[in-house]
Amino acid sequence: MQESSNCRKPVIVEVKDVSFNYNGHTVLEKINFSIYENDLIAVIGPNGGGKTTMIKLMLGLLKPSSGSIKFFGDFPEKRRRHAGYLPQISAVDFSFPVSVREAVLMGIYKGAGKRYSKQDHAAVDKALDTAGISNLKNRHIGMLSGGQVQRMLIARALVNEPALLLLDEPMSGIDPEMQASFYELIKKLNKKMAIVFVTHDIGVIAEFFEKVICLNRRLYYHGPKEGSLGKLEDTYGCPVELLAHGTPHRVLKEHLT
Repeated sequence: MQESSNCRKPVIVEVKDVSFNYNGHTVLEKINFSIYENDLIAVIGPNGGGKTTMIKLMLGLLKPSSGSIKFFGDFPEKRRRHAGYLPQISAVDFSFPVSVREAVLMGIYKGAGKRYSKQDHAAVDKALDTAGISNLKNRHIGMLSGGQVQRMLIARALVNEPALLLLDEPMSGIDPEMQASFYELIKKLNKKMAIVFVTHDIGVIAEFFEKVICLNRRLYYHGPKEGSLGKLEDTYGCPVELLAHGTPHRVLKEHLT
């Protein structure tokens, strides 16, 4: 159940009793949550727990087996342009013969046969600048480092000025120094949009995120909490305590079944 402080904020996404089955297997079971304006939410859970599936459902790329998802009160596929999406790096084809700028431009939603306008090109320049990679705009995407790839994907996701940014394990393959600057970018972006951040980086959750979704077929929501650094018990079974400076602190409430 989400905090009453959210009641005054506009709802971006509302998920009600959503289940998703694939080949007779239950991937998600009756999950419920809402995303509000300027939310910053971490999503944690084991591999195969349904995290990527949940993102694809919010984007309208998959249909729920039951339940409903509303994006600004409408079907997700009709509001997809209001969402920016960063897939896992493994989903990127680095051999594709395009520059960074061209890859970002391709993120603009255009109808079949429509040409890019001056406004579209200006939006690309703005997104590249926001992501801090204007100097890389002419570089082939296959020549980028892991951190540069993620910033390119951020720029591509920002080019439509979304209200919601969905990031699927964006820290994978990025060195610690680049991770620190990436988190600073996320903080900056969160002032303008809601962000859902799928991660395995348990150490940053207590200090960086106000809200946490634990997902392992079923969903458990945790609101603002106390605590600092640490790791979660039961390997996303889900979290009960964080270990901070050698002392266990209860950070997330126990799940009620």
